[in-house]
Amino acid sequence: MRVRWLVAVVAALGVANYLNNVALRWTYPWISVLETLVLLGLARAAGLTAADLGLARSTWRRGLRWGGIAVLLVLAGYLVALTLPAGRELFLDRRAHLGVGGAIYAAFVGVPVGTVLLEEVGFRGVVWGMVARMRGPGWATAVSSVLFGLWHVLPSLGLGRSNQVVGDVYGSAAGAVTISAVFATMLAGVVLASLRWRTGSLLAPAGLHWATNGLAYAVGAALWALSG
Repeated sequence: MRVRWLVAVVAALGVANYLNNVALRWTYPWISVLETLVLLGLARAAGLTAADLGLARSTWRRGLRWGGIAVLLVLAGYLVALTLPAGRELFLDRRAHLGVGGAIYAAFVGVPVGTVLLEEVGFRGVVWGMVARMRGPGWATAVSSVLFGLWHVLPSLGLGRSNQVVGDVYGSAAGAVTISAVFATMLAGVVLASLRWRTGSLLAPAGLHWATNGLAYAVGAALWALSG
């Protein structure tokens, strides 16, 4: 495995991040599909196999099982959070003020197609597979997680304005919000990459990733509807 392939993948992810968050942000689910195909093309050119990407058929059942468990655990955690005033406030994010139709679209199209597909294939699939080939799974987990944290610099801009709890904690300190978001998503990347490593399947972290984001939209939209 040559380092130049990894550099090409990181560059492609950088372009995707700009397109999704700045230039073509309103079409990001569909642009993400094209970006995912580009990443898979680079992986194929670099010689990665389905197993390297966490997509080997032999891992599908295990990945689906662990992904399903992750969904249930996240759902249980969200339900517990809803019993606490601070937890309910955290879900009242302006990005989830979408109405029923918007929430369904976000949870079942925007998140799985626009976010989970690209990020899981990109970071836990292609990047993880390339680095694992070169340096082993430990390095793959570390490198993919650092890049995953940096990926969230652009999405974190304006987070203090869209989420009341974040705004109350950080005030006008936008830089602190970004640093915290990068650090938090870096840690999330470690969890997701570790799940991919232990199960050998990309489906397991994809399930956890969707549950964390998709269910948050659904819960947030429900709270906005009840509070309106």
